[in-house]
Amino acid sequence: MAVAAQVGAATYLNVWRNLALNPPPSLFKPSANPNPNRLTLHICRCSLVNEQQASFTEQEKRLIDALIGIQGRGRSASSNQLNDAERAVQVLEGQEGMPDPTSSDLIEGRWQLMFTTRPGTASPIQRTFVGVEFFSVFQEVYLRTNDPRVSNIVKFSDSIGELKVEAAASIKDGTRIIFQFDRAAFSFKFLPFKVPYPVPFRLLGDEAKGWLDTTYLSRSGNLRISRGNKGTTFVLQKKTDPRQKLLAAISTGTEVREAIDEFISLSKSVSKDEPVLLEGEWQMIWSSQLETDSWIENAGNGLMGSQIVKNGQMKFSVNILPGVRFSMIGKFVFRSSVNPNAEIIKLRKSAAMSL
Repeated sequence: MAVAAQVGAATYLNVWRNLALNPPPSLFKPSANPNPNRLTLHICRCSLVNEQQASFTEQEKRLIDALIGIQGRGRSASSNQLNDAERAVQVLEGQEGMPDPTSSDLIEGRWQLMFTTRPGTASPIQRTFVGVEFFSVFQEVYLRTNDPRVSNIVKFSDSIGELKVEAAASIKDGTRIIFQFDRAAFSFKFLPFKVPYPVPFRLLGDEAKGWLDTTYLSRSGNLRISRGNKGTTFVLQKKTDPRQKLLAAISTGTEVREAIDEFISLSKSVSKDEPVLLEGEWQMIWSSQLETDSWIENAGNGLMGSQIVKNGQMKFSVNILPGVRFSMIGKFVFRSSVNPNAEIIKLRKSAAMSL
């Protein structure tokens, strides 16, 4: 999705200063094929995040932290990221969550898909959802009705609408849901009626059927781990913390500006302290300023490589060829919240090539 107007270093710093409050143990980097619109984001743990995570256990927080920074819900994860996530999943599956989760009211409602493994083995219908990288994916579970259903939903955006594929559901025991897809439709905001999704469910036979075991349901009802009949693991949440919302928006490339504005607004409402830009190496994963065909211009604008903050200076470093590095150094100052008319950024740029 193309992003409108260009913004320079001032906007980057405005985002950074609201994000960089307390760092986690590691820095998560973008996928091998990052979105061309990227923002330098150093994952932080701030008072807002702590407040949002108050209902999570330590083991649940570890899983959430492992998922932070994984783009494409696992498709673009490195082997280390996948190992960390799968270990955290296995730890929770060994913990005591809600007993008989399919009999609990906590499983009811809309869940957002945060992570999945082995999407290539899913059925054609499931691949419509687990294989989607550019939109948010949800699952609705309603078992305590006269017509029990499990629905998979691809949300295009708030302004466009969504695709919903529904399945008749039944409970086999306290953990397993048996389902059979039987109808689907698009719901567009600009149309007063639904548009049928042309899938011949009856002709698909067993491909339209399956089961889903809930291997962990948190006692807060906010985190769920499920495993499907195709061997796929799903991690779903009812409520996501601000870091997850922002990174999910960046991953899908939709409504990123809105997610940034919401994150900054929430951060300001919770944290009263003057934020600071943490020193360290930062990796670009999104920017509202579009890349050009010139690597020199992209590097000069900080759209490539890493950005290193140290001793009041910001260094842009790009490895352009094996053994050849382009770097640019500048000084910066923040705009104080006490004096909003103060200068935002002051750069003294110098560029160099090194072997």
